[in-house]
Amino acid sequence: MQVLHVCSELFPLLKTGGLADVAGALPAAQIAEGDDVRVLIPAFPDIKKGIGETQLVGTLDTFAGHVSLLYAVYQGVGVYLIDTPGLYDRPGSPYHDQSSNAYSDNHLRFALLSWMACELACGFDSHWKPEVVHSHDWHAGLTSAYIVARGRPAKTVFTVHNLAFQGLFFAHHLAELQLPADFFQMHGLEFYGQISFLKAGLFYSDHVTTVSPTYAKEITQPAFGYGMESLLLERQNQGKLTGILNGVDEAIWEPKTDVLLSARYSADDLRAKSINKTYLQRAMGLDVDDSRLVFAVVSRLTSQKGLDLVLEGLPELLEQGGQLAVLGAGDAVLQQAFLAAAADHPGQVGVQLGYHEAFSHRIIAGADVIMVPSRFEPCGLTQLYGLKYGTLPLVRRTGGLADTVVDCALENLADGTASGFVFEESTGKSLSNAIRRAFVLWSRPKHWRHVQHHAMGIDFGWKVAAQAYKNLYQRL
Repeated sequence: MQVLHVCSELFPLLKTGGLADVAGALPAAQIAEGDDVRVLIPAFPDIKKGIGETQLVGTLDTFAGHVSLLYAVYQGVGVYLIDTPGLYDRPGSPYHDQSSNAYSDNHLRFALLSWMACELACGFDSHWKPEVVHSHDWHAGLTSAYIVARGRPAKTVFTVHNLAFQGLFFAHHLAELQLPADFFQMHGLEFYGQISFLKAGLFYSDHVTTVSPTYAKEITQPAFGYGMESLLLERQNQGKLTGILNGVDEAIWEPKTDVLLSARYSADDLRAKSINKTYLQRAMGLDVDDSRLVFAVVSRLTSQKGLDLVLEGLPELLEQGGQLAVLGAGDAVLQQAFLAAAADHPGQVGVQLGYHEAFSHRIIAGADVIMVPSRFEPCGLTQLYGLKYGTLPLVRRTGGLADTVVDCALENLADGTASGFVFEESTGKSLSNAIRRAFVLWSRPKHWRHVQHHAMGIDFGWKVAAQAYKNLYQRL
């Protein structure tokens, strides 16, 4: 089956979040399962530079200017690049300038991504035409709307990675985007008087997926739906909303082969994990002591991620003799609070602001517990990396966290299914109770090793997701 993925990020070339990891791993896994899969992405500077040599597929004039469509094969996956320098050749992130302000023409920049996906569905590349166009998040949300407007030349799937980001733009842009005027209505892409790129994907696609089964249920409720819950409930009732869990790219995240680590290790021989722990303690300015329980945070520092709860639980963590290593950036208040904690507790709290892919591997390998206390979490990859590396996740029971981590309750320890620590409420007290349970298990090394061994053996490879998507495409 010929499948086109439409997205705005691609690991390892360009990454701001988990979307890039999915776009970088899922197509290759699908190719391994026998599908003919390609990716469409804007020719952002990092993408163009990383892809290297390309060939010209064709050119055309669009509402957003003159476009050259390029093609290359990158790490075994065919990639189309939309080369329009006036729109994409800019410093900063794909979405914001260097002052973190959204580009004023984002409606054009990302509508063009969807427009070109539709052009490919209509046969723009005379050598390859997708049967299924699979678009991701709001940046590609108009894809299905354009395809419907052109008579449905391909089946469409839209994946929501995070419903909180919706791609809202003024209604007067509709004519500029060359969409039919009657698409701007409640049963269409209109959302409280604005154009919603996200709603376009939810409404016009043949099928909607999310990145975990629990998140697919949660987003039909007002607490998680961001105003889209009624539409999503309708799609669920139609049998057109599915949760398919993300996977881990084992070519990148595998402690037996990870060249970024100080020492490599496996579930059968965990001795070298302590070498990574010593490296982490030294790198973060923590007291070097293998007996201390090291908790880690690798995250955007935002309220959504529940990092304020970590600060509330920090006294309990330190009182029990634990250490905390933090890597991340985001909310200025949270950044300052973590820096202040490091200053107040030298040797016990270490903080590095920013994000470094290589260092994230070393933290996850060196820590004993990885904390993901999110208020909502569509899938979460950090806890999956923790499981893979024998670094037990401490998570809140929501979204993909609920689907992937089994609490170290007595009954789960007894039957061998326990893999981490799960708490229920978004409160510091609930998180502190989970911290205490982590220390109880840490005091029983034999039980801790047993849970580690089980966690590292759970299969979260992309093959399972690739097969689930294949089945979905075939049904469509």
